[in-house]
Amino acid sequence: MIDLEKKETNNKKKNKKKDTDKKQGFRWYLVVLWSMFVIGVTSIFVLFYGISNEWFGDMPTFEELENPSTNLATEIISADGKVLGTYYIENRSNVSYSELSPHLVEALLAIEDIRFYEHSGIDQRALLRVISGLATGNSKGGGSTLTQQLAKNLFPRGENLSAPQLVIRKFQEWVTATKLEYNYSKDEIIAMYLNTVFFGHNAYGIKKASETFFNLEPKDLNIEQAALMAGVVNAPSRFSPIRNPERALQRRNLVISQMATYGFITPEECDSISQIPIDMSKFGVLDHNAGQATYLREYLRQTLHEWAKTHTKPDGSNYNIYKDGLKIYTTIDSRMQKYAEEAVREHLALDLQPAFNRHWKGYTNAPFSLEEEEIESLMELSMKRSERYRKLRNAGVSMDSIKKNFNTPAKMTVFSWNGPIDTLLTPMDSMRYYKSFLQSSLMSVESHTGHVKAYVGGIDYRFFKYDHVTQARRQVGSTFKPFLYTLAMQEGEYTPCTTVPNISYSIEMPDGKFWEPRDAGKSMFGEEVTLKWALAHSNNRISTYLMKRFGPEAVIEMARRMGVTSDIPAVPSICLGVCDISLYEMVGALNTFANQGVYVKPIFITKIEDKNGNVIEYFETEEVEAMDQVTAYKMIELMKGVVQSGTGVRLKYKYGLRNPIAGKTGTTQNQSDGWFMGITPDLTTGVWTGAEDRAVHFRTIGLGQGSNMALPVWALYMQKVYADSTLNISKGDFQKPLSDVALEFDCELYEQEQSQKNQVVAEEEEF
Repeated sequence: MIDLEKKETNNKKKNKKKDTDKKQGFRWYLVVLWSMFVIGVTSIFVLFYGISNEWFGDMPTFEELENPSTNLATEIISADGKVLGTYYIENRSNVSYSELSPHLVEALLAIEDIRFYEHSGIDQRALLRVISGLATGNSKGGGSTLTQQLAKNLFPRGENLSAPQLVIRKFQEWVTATKLEYNYSKDEIIAMYLNTVFFGHNAYGIKKASETFFNLEPKDLNIEQAALMAGVVNAPSRFSPIRNPERALQRRNLVISQMATYGFITPEECDSISQIPIDMSKFGVLDHNAGQATYLREYLRQTLHEWAKTHTKPDGSNYNIYKDGLKIYTTIDSRMQKYAEEAVREHLALDLQPAFNRHWKGYTNAPFSLEEEEIESLMELSMKRSERYRKLRNAGVSMDSIKKNFNTPAKMTVFSWNGPIDTLLTPMDSMRYYKSFLQSSLMSVESHTGHVKAYVGGIDYRFFKYDHVTQARRQVGSTFKPFLYTLAMQEGEYTPCTTVPNISYSIEMPDGKFWEPRDAGKSMFGEEVTLKWALAHSNNRISTYLMKRFGPEAVIEMARRMGVTSDIPAVPSICLGVCDISLYEMVGALNTFANQGVYVKPIFITKIEDKNGNVIEYFETEEVEAMDQVTAYKMIELMKGVVQSGTGVRLKYKYGLRNPIAGKTGTTQNQSDGWFMGITPDLTTGVWTGAEDRAVHFRTIGLGQGSNMALPVWALYMQKVYADSTLNISKGDFQKPLSDVALEFDCELYEQEQSQKNQVVAEEEEF
C-alpha cells in the first residue's frame, strides 16, 4: 500500500515537471517569436533610416560592407605565375566565385545552408526549427545562414559578452546579414564566406586551405576534397585530417551524404566516394621556412618593409605587407628556382659533404685546421653572436649562467641531409655540429634584362638563416681576375692572343718591400704564353704582370663601373682576389660581358599591385655602359678558354656541356671559398661554396678548388635548364659586336699569321 502511494506521488511530480517544462518551452517560444517580430521590424527600420549605430552601438557602414577589412597576406609571385610564398598575420588570400570548384559550393550548401539561394540573409524555417528545439528540448542544429556566419566573420563579436550583449550582438548580425544581401550577389557572398573562414593549420580562406591540404587551387578540388573542406570549417581542430583523421573522415562522409540527399550527387556516387580514404600526401603548412626561394623571400621581406615606409595608401596610411594583400611580381622563374635548389642539394648532399666528412674522419680537431685554444676562442665568439646568447644577455643573465646554459644538454631538432633529427645536445655542441656543414649559394640572372631567375642563399633556411647571395661577402679568388683582364683588353694594347713571358714578376710596395706572389702551376714556366692561356689556367704570374702595368686604382675603377660596391683595398694582391665581394655583385658584374659591355643591375621585382589589382609601382633596371662592345666580346672569348682547356674543362668531359660557355673558377687561401662564374648568351650564373666559418675547409686544393666545390652545382643547374624546352634557353654562340674591328681569337692561327708577318718584315728589312 505504501509503495503504491509512493509511486502515485512520483507520477504526480513527473507530470507536474512535464507541465512546467511545457510552460517554460511555450514561454521561450513566445519570447523568441516576439523577438523575431521586433528584430524584423527593427531591422527594416534600421536599414532604411540608417540609425543602426544609435540603436545597437557600432554597426558596419555601407562603405565598410563594400570594402570589408580582413588581414590579407601579401603574395610573392614568380614570373611564371606561381605563388612562391606569403607575408602575413593571417595566411589569407582572396578568390572570386569563378575560381571555386562547383563541388565546393555544392558541398558547402549541402552541409551549411541548403536554402541559401531562397532566403534573404535570415532563414525563417531554420529559425522555427531552432525555436521548436528550444520548446521541446530536442535541438536539431543552429539557424545561422551562410550570410549570418559571414557577418560574424567580418565583424567579430568580441569575447566574454554577457547574455544581454550576446542577444544584442545577434541582432546586429541579423541586420548586417540583411545589409550584405542588399549589397552583394549570392555568388559574391559565398566567395566572401570562403575567403574569411579559418580551416586550421594556419590557413585562412579557401585558397590557402586548398594549398595547405592538397597543394591545389580551389577550382581544382574534386568531390571528396571539397567535402572535406566544407566539413572542416565547422570545427577546424576537431575535424583536422592531420590531428583527428577518423573524425575528419566521418565529417567528410556526412557532407557527401548530404550532397546525395540534396541531389548534387547520386546515391551510387555517394557510396563510392565515401569509400575513398583521405589523402594528405600533399599536405604542407605554409610558413616562412618552407616552400621555394626561402632566402629570397626573406631578402624581399626586409626590402619591402622599407619600401612600405615610403609608400602610402589612398587614405594616407602606409602600406602594411602583412595585412594589405599586396601582390609582389618577381623576376624569379619557379622552374629555374626548382632546378637551382635541386642542383645545390644534389652536389652537396650526395657528393661534396660526404667527401668532406671522409676527408676529416679521424682528426681530433675536425673540421678545424686550428689548435684547441684557437677553436675554443672561435666557439666562444660564435656563442656571443648567437640569438640564444642575445636573449639571455637582454634578460640580465650573468656570463657564468650563460656558459652553463650553453653547456647543458637540451632537446632540439637539428639539420641533416636526410631530414631533421630530434636529439639531445648542448647548444655549444650543436653549434660545432653545424660548423661541419658546407654551404652553397647560387644566383642566375637573365643576361640582357638583369632579371634574377633563380636565387639560393644556403642549403636550408629552416636551420641556416644566413644568406650567402646578398648578405655574405667572401674572398672571390681568381674570379676577380676578369676585372684586371678587362682593363687590359679595353686599353687596345692587348688582345686575347697577346703573348707575355710566363716568368715571376714583383711589385714594389710603399714600404720598399717587394710583393711577388707564388703560382701553384708550373706548366709553361719561362715560356711565352697568350693572355687567353693565362686566364684559362688562372696564372698568378701573368696577373701580377698586368697589375704592375695598370695599378690597383684603375682595376678598382673598372670593377666599380661593372657594379661592384663592396670595399676593395687598393693593393696589388687584389689581382688574386683577396677582397670580399658578394655573389650578387659578382654575378651582376660579370654579366656585363654577356650584355655587350652594359652593366645592368640585377633586380628581383617587376611590379607591385594592391589587393584590387591596381599597380602601385613598376620597377626598371639601372644600366651603365661599363665598356665598349669589342672589349666585352674579347672578354667572352678569353673566358671561353677557361671551359675549353682550362680550370673549367670538366664542364665538357664530365657534364657534357659543349655549347659556347664563358667561365671563371675561383679558389681562395686555404681552400675556404670555391667559386664558379658561368656565362651563356641568355644566362649568367654564379655559384659559391664553402663553410660558414672560414676556418672550416678542405686541407687539399684538389678537393677544395672552385672547380670541385662550385662548378658542379653550376653544371647540374644548367643541365636541368637546358633539358626544359619550355624555358627557351639558347645553346647558341654569343653575339659578335657590330664594330668592324677585325678580331682573331684562334691563338694558334694568330701565332701562325704573326710569324708570317714577322718573316715578311724580316725579309723586307734584309732586302
